[in-house]
Amino acid sequence: MKLRRRLSLKLLLLLGGCFIARAEEIPMPHELTVNMLYNTGQVFLNGYPVSTPLEEAIVHQENYQFIEISKQHPTFGWMIASSKNNTDQSAYRLLIASDEHLLIRDSADLWDSGKVSSGQSINIPYGGRQLETGKVYFWKVKIWDNHGNESPFSEISRFKTSDLFLDYSTDRYPLQKEDDYPVAMKRLNENTHIADFGKASFGRLRVSLYSCTGTDTVTIHLGEAFKEGRVDRSPGGSIRYSRYTVIPKKGRNTYVIAIRPDKRNTGPQAVLMPRYIGEVTPFRYCEIENYTHPLQEKDLVRETAFYPFNEKGSYFHSSDTVLNQVWDISKYSIKATSFLGIYIDGDRERIPYEADAFINQLSHYGVARDYSMARYTHEYLIHHPTWPTEWILQSVLMAWADYMYTGNRLSLEHFYDDLKAKSLTALADQNGFISSRTGKVTPEVLQSIHFDGKLRDIVDWPHTGILGLEKEEGGETDGFVFTDVNTVVNSYHYKALTVMAQIAEVLGKESDLQFYTKRADNLKKLFNKHLFDKKRGVYVDGMGTDHASLHANMFPLAFGLVPEKRVDKVLEFIRSRGMACSVYGSQFLLDALYDAHDAEYGLQLLTSTDERSWYNMIRAGSTITMEAWDNKYKPNQDWNHAWGAAPANLIPRKLMGIEPLEPGFRKIRIKPQPGSLESAEIKYPTIKGDVFVSFINRPGESFRLEVDIPANTTAEIQLPFLSKQQTVLMDGRPVPHRQEKGFSVIETVESGRYTFMVKR
Repeated sequence: MKLRRRLSLKLLLLLGGCFIARAEEIPMPHELTVNMLYNTGQVFLNGYPVSTPLEEAIVHQENYQFIEISKQHPTFGWMIASSKNNTDQSAYRLLIASDEHLLIRDSADLWDSGKVSSGQSINIPYGGRQLETGKVYFWKVKIWDNHGNESPFSEISRFKTSDLFLDYSTDRYPLQKEDDYPVAMKRLNENTHIADFGKASFGRLRVSLYSCTGTDTVTIHLGEAFKEGRVDRSPGGSIRYSRYTVIPKKGRNTYVIAIRPDKRNTGPQAVLMPRYIGEVTPFRYCEIENYTHPLQEKDLVRETAFYPFNEKGSYFHSSDTVLNQVWDISKYSIKATSFLGIYIDGDRERIPYEADAFINQLSHYGVARDYSMARYTHEYLIHHPTWPTEWILQSVLMAWADYMYTGNRLSLEHFYDDLKAKSLTALADQNGFISSRTGKVTPEVLQSIHFDGKLRDIVDWPHTGILGLEKEEGGETDGFVFTDVNTVVNSYHYKALTVMAQIAEVLGKESDLQFYTKRADNLKKLFNKHLFDKKRGVYVDGMGTDHASLHANMFPLAFGLVPEKRVDKVLEFIRSRGMACSVYGSQFLLDALYDAHDAEYGLQLLTSTDERSWYNMIRAGSTITMEAWDNKYKPNQDWNHAWGAAPANLIPRKLMGIEPLEPGFRKIRIKPQPGSLESAEIKYPTIKGDVFVSFINRPGESFRLEVDIPANTTAEIQLPFLSKQQTVLMDGRPVPHRQEKGFSVIETVESGRYTFMVKR
């Protein structure tokens, strides 16, 4: 009996040990961030990532680049991995030290937070001893989950403080380089070689050449376009072509082609390239003339510049091949156009514009886990606004998107007064409509929005009769009639008012909350009273005209101004106009369609192969989204414009339906709207972790949805409503749900992997 008891006790201890070991075997926190930046210890040498330790690089700074943290009280964050459903963080312990060896011993001389009972895993403010400027610090973190498990400490991460602390700033990554080689090469004749890098990118050429005499003259052509088997020497518009001459030295040598600065995109208003990257030009093709020796792929290197970008951070694939191509060009465009570290309007000017930036921001969120470039651009535009009235208003929209995707309110707090001014309430008449044409744009108003110029309504771009467009070509405004009270401008103003009310609520500004809420409610009533034609069931372009354009209807629908009873007629009119808007306008057209649940027409536009489509950009020969649907719609257009990459956000946000319901993706809405699309899958990066969504769709019959929701979040799932008799299953079992506007809504789903099925 004693032996049996001893054996039983031994067995229990062993089992207990196993249980304890299992409890500790949850993954360590990963993807550590400081001020929402990842890999803060990464060092670059003239733009190329190197393995040099950060503490060594700061001693020899001349050619090294690295992240510098400019706040004395930075914020910290991490991601939580778990194989269990319904996993939340219950507590954390954060260690920060001046010496890595202290952390190895689980000790810290600057801050040991102790075990903090909190589910917060992002935007945690520093709470230790005062940090010093120009120093390298080390940190790690461990967490406890709601299942009683304790993780190991994370890997040790490091960061460097800047040489000067600032009260407020947005820290950024250094620009990066990578070497690209041709995907195809062809020798046209004895003297001419053609190289194709597969896709255009911003960079410069490094070429290895051989000369027997040292007296040869080699001509190099770089370009975005190809014509009749050669680099197009006259591509038109702002499509890039450049020609360079090299006189090789005797023997084999390597040469870096110094890109000539363009007078326009390197002028006083343009954002300039840093010296460690050098001047760049966009090109896909390289043609080498007057060179008789063999030339191999390894002899040609394109030094491509971009903002750090994880190619594997996102993916999308569907049963529609056109849609897949549209996604691919849109995703790549976000990376390719990031070469300045700020959202710009393409290579023609290299100037940030609010309209470009807002679309770029949403699209960047859709394909990469980076928030610094969007925030920096938005804050740059606060003090460097552009001339269109509506674009000033988009600053408010950018600020709110930043908060919803990051959960970080510091930018809202710092720029709150600027955002109030950019809501343009100062331009309102006694009724609440705003106008830039009635004498209300005073010097005081301009000063408040940091603008020195003339505000003008834009609606869409270009207008009729400019930039080489003749009157019969109509521009991109669908014949919009400009009046003092502009429907599009006031649609934007309404949206800005509703957003300002939300910002005021977040920041505890109660009187402002009431002010903006009342203004928005009043404007909505006036808008529908004075700008809606009841007989035709459409919105007119403004007060004083009966002309109704696509823009006067899609913007009110996109911004929540259309009462439910009027939606069908407005949608009918919108469908009748087709894609009668620019690449810029298409963002809001598709937003309007999906928000009104016209998924089929949305899919039709996304997969269109007409001339006015994203597919036409591919057919035209571009590998980066273009500024316009085709050269004829904007004769000076460029082939590297990220505002054309709207599908990079429309596909994940609207078609796949992934959006933050609460700031920082504390709660996620997953609301796929497939239309007739048979199947699709996506990996979508968020600040809390990756969201995976896939579906199989049998329209009108069944819908199968698989989701993987990151730990420490929850989700609201909305499934297509097929019939009143439909069954809704979650992992094979009926699940409580409610019906809302054509969807079956499951309000709260905990983190983890689930399969949902809807059957008619």
